Amino acid sequence: MAMDMNLQFASIHELYLDPLNPRVGRHNMGPTVSQETILDLVADWTLDELARSYLENGGFWLHEALLVVREELYGQERLIVVEGNRRLAALKYLFNAYNGNPASRKWKEISEITPPPPNLFTKVPFILVENRRDIQAFLGFRHVTGIKQWDADEKAFFIAKLIDEEGLTFAQVMRQIGSTTPAVRRHYIAYRVLLQIEANVEDYNRERADESFAILYMSLDTVGAKQFLQIDVEGDPQIIKNPVPQHHLNNLADFARWLYGSKDNAQEPLITDTRQVSMFGKVLESQEATEYLQRSINPSLDLAFQLAGGDEEEIIRYIQQAADNIELALSRVQHFRSSSGLQKQIRRLGIDFFALINTFPKIRGELFEEYE
Repeated sequence: MAMDMNLQFASIHELYLDPLNPRVGRHNMGPTVSQETILDLVADWTLDELARSYLENGGFWLHEALLVVREELYGQERLIVVEGNRRLAALKYLFNAYNGNPASRKWKEISEITPPPPNLFTKVPFILVENRRDIQAFLGFRHVTGIKQWDADEKAFFIAKLIDEEGLTFAQVMRQIGSTTPAVRRHYIAYRVLLQIEANVEDYNRERADESFAILYMSLDTVGAKQFLQIDVEGDPQIIKNPVPQHHLNNLADFARWLYGSKDNAQEPLITDTRQVSMFGKVLESQEATEYLQRSINPSLDLAFQLAGGDEEEIIRYIQQAADNIELALSRVQHFRSSSGLQKQIRRLGIDFFALINTFPKIRGELFEEYE
């Protein structure tokens, strides 16, 4: 990484939040986005916790110096923070609060705790980096696989940028950010599928899609989604730049509406929680279940799951667990024959057993014949 190893200092007025920061959201990014807009977009990044720590610890930490590039922005060359935007945003909110313009009551209360440490706003430590490319590996390691990870959509956007704009292969991205090739591939495919949805599907809830990238990412990792959309997960970046083939774009439209609901909210999303993803994947493996989803105005994930045979697997698991527990109990039950509590539960078990066995006459006959 080409950088000036000397620590430098600048006031918060000389340092600019990065309008190309993936964390502000790809629909909000761009070189013309104002600093005020970016501050509004980052308001929910728990900035108050950082601000309080500055006040409690006597200022900004030198070991957390900002990483900065010198680039043209708003018509002239400026110092743009590529790494450390949350730290700078916290300083700017705190500065506004101390100067009579708090963003909220919370910031007003923070500014009333104690006076700001000397030079908090005038000597912010930073390290100058030659260009953005020099810092990409560090950003990837820190925010894609490191301890301060971005959300799934932010990771995917960053990975896609390295592949589509820098021309890196999956293996090269993997080495640069310290991830694994399959993880890089999955993030890239999910991001490209999202772009395909935006380009080809009209009637889906775009706002919900922007908020639920993790559900898309996890859904595409199921066998059912790969089959339903015909995604070649082993293709190279050029082949899977459009992961869903042209002849399966109708399926992609259905998939988008099932994930996110329709644009006018006439159809609610099937999935509202990542814990439902495995059910959804099972449904997409079944032709009967997917046909039910396609013909229904407001389909039910639970009913689709039943049609896909999902209940069968669940019931088998229940019976397996019960049988395992009975076998464990049989090894010691003879020691507690006089226990009234145990006898009560055995009677309950017996009633349930006969109800269960009568559902399967063939097995019932075989067992009674075996034990006669």
